[in-house]
Amino acid sequence: MADGKITLDGREIPFEKGDSIIKAAKRAGIEIPHYCWHPGLSAPANCRMCLVEVEPPAGRPKMMLDVLRLDPDSADDGAYAIVKKPKLFPACQIGCTDGMVVLSETSETVIETRKSVQELLLLNHPVDCPICDQAGECDLQDYWLAHQRSGKRMLLEPVHKPKAQPFGETIVYDAERCILCTRCIRTCEELVGDPVLSLRERGNLAEVVLSHDRQLDHAYTLMTEHVCPVGALTSKDFRFKARVWFLRSGRTVCQGCATGCNAYLDFDPRDNTPYRYRPRDNEEVNKYWMCDEGMLSYTEAYEDRLLNALVGGDDAELSDALSAAKKQLQRHSEDPKRIGIVLSAEHPDEDNFALALIAKRYLEAEQFFVSGRAEGEGDDILRDADKNPNRKGVQQVAAWLGLEEPKSMADLLAALKDDKLDYVISLGSRIDIPESEAKSELSRLKGFVAFCSHEGPLSKAAHIALPASSWAEMVGTYVNRQGIAQRTDAVLHPRGDAHPAWQLAVSLGRALGYDIDWQRRADLERAMLEHAAPKDKAASADDAAPAADDEANAGEVEA
Repeated sequence: MADGKITLDGREIPFEKGDSIIKAAKRAGIEIPHYCWHPGLSAPANCRMCLVEVEPPAGRPKMMLDVLRLDPDSADDGAYAIVKKPKLFPACQIGCTDGMVVLSETSETVIETRKSVQELLLLNHPVDCPICDQAGECDLQDYWLAHQRSGKRMLLEPVHKPKAQPFGETIVYDAERCILCTRCIRTCEELVGDPVLSLRERGNLAEVVLSHDRQLDHAYTLMTEHVCPVGALTSKDFRFKARVWFLRSGRTVCQGCATGCNAYLDFDPRDNTPYRYRPRDNEEVNKYWMCDEGMLSYTEAYEDRLLNALVGGDDAELSDALSAAKKQLQRHSEDPKRIGIVLSAEHPDEDNFALALIAKRYLEAEQFFVSGRAEGEGDDILRDADKNPNRKGVQQVAAWLGLEEPKSMADLLAALKDDKLDYVISLGSRIDIPESEAKSELSRLKGFVAFCSHEGPLSKAAHIALPASSWAEMVGTYVNRQGIAQRTDAVLHPRGDAHPAWQLAVSLGRALGYDIDWQRRADLERAMLEHAAPKDKAASADDAAPAADDEANAGEVEA
């Protein structure tokens, strides 16, 4: 519920308690130009780009200031006259009150002031846009076009400052490009609690510096680059690799841990190559942030991928691999209790549901396990110790199908040692137990088929490994640590022979002689909704706007 309304340039917009003018405007889809303001940080009001005119309540005079201007009516060309202009206020600091009237684009004083602020910021700014990584998404460029459109009048040599300074393992700083918005400083201090950056000197000599004997080395260094509105801070990982106007973006979910940070995966459609992750705002999950580990995990979309089917460790055609899997698993029905199904905390609900339902309904399997990455370091900001994006989803799928919660990989090894399993069908590549121990035990199996998006312990140990799509190549649903279901886009084209693992599971089931009637993703989704708990159905209906269906991957894989 709105707490009131303000009028901005003649348009009524609602606001919530505690909103500043700029925040209420942003929520209404109206941009008030700014550099230093960020919705997740404090508002220092030091860039002065968001100045607006605020009309006083009825009966109160407007606050006016005396300024000197060239007198056009004087015979003397150099004569000045004192004129009045309204006092302007920073929209990032002034709170909204009901009935407030604000002038932004309709105030001549505001328009003139923004032009002057923009010119001031560019007085010493280097003209190196052709080589700057921020080119194409730089606020200085955009606001020059919108609010200045004139050259600078200063004829003096600009102030020169240090260029290409390493601030640590991930960030490079160019002091000449810096407009001193202090976003990076506030990110370190307010988000991370590590005030490693600060300002030195004053005026046009000021620059951002590191604390003595320190580097920018906390877990959120790439956020300092992300919040920078210009090209002063650049990421070593992205620096000079791509031009942003060639890139496209897809909505996805970070695969780095159970937090499930919302992200944009930026890729070049000309060669199907991803270049970076950027945070996607979500107040419930990650707000405006991502950690370094998560932002750099985009490389898993193409690194260490399993691109071809493997039979006995050798490359094979996908159809031949399915035929080999059929031959190896054809005696599984003799004793269904001796078949183990390994779900994956790294794969989406769709893959896990398809494998689990086929295993329960057709294979009559009773033993279910879950694979995934080992635990790692967490913190109180975003990073979770569980480095898997969908462990909650696996638990949810098991509950939908009336299964006991899947056991750990250590339990799988124990079952193998006790000679309780002859066959295993697994999803995922990685495990949280020693690879050598797992390999020695898994080698005893009569049949072992794995659906893997990456090379790893399970793909190496499997008798037959089938290449599965990565999270970036298919529409998928991931349930984060809060129990929030989040959908991802099919951003990239599948690499090699990769197909969504749910399709591979269907094809394997058909090869074994089972009548599985799923032809498209929509058929799978209907089956999931039939089994989902009522609250999960509601969550699915309220999920983010549906992503494009992975039509390119639809259909059966021929055996």
